[in-house]
Amino acid sequence: MLNNPYQKYKNIQYETATQEQLLLMLYNGAIKFGQQARQGLVDKKVELANNNLKRVQAIINELMVTLDMERGGEIANNLYNLYDYINRRLIQANIRKDPEIVDEVLDLLVDLKETWEEAIRQLKQGQGQKIGGLNFEG
Repeated sequence: MLNNPYQKYKNIQYETATQEQLLLMLYNGAIKFGQQARQGLVDKKVELANNNLKRVQAIINELMVTLDMERGGEIANNLYNLYDYINRRLIQANIRKDPEIVDEVLDLLVDLKETWEEAIRQLKQGQGQKIGGLNFEG
């Protein structure tokens, strides 16, 4: 049982979030942990960097498994391939201890997040559709 009020608040936030909000939360988390990993690499704090890179990988894996490949068609397939690329780059960053690889991943994640934010904004103005195998209600 959770005694920490902040943790209770965070759990309620996740439990009551829409699919769109959850997607953006995942991107925000990946970006945050990626930034922390990058700083860990720069500061030569290998364990900190490793832990945060693994957190980003876990989020990317979650994004991969939640794609509806049947309904999402080409968009879902392209996203899957991009997530797979990001995952491989994160592994390389961890092995090589290279913050520049993390910068590349962060750029991709920020671009993806901004694209989803715009898609969500546009869909909320319409009737609701499916994009990339994700159903967004308008």
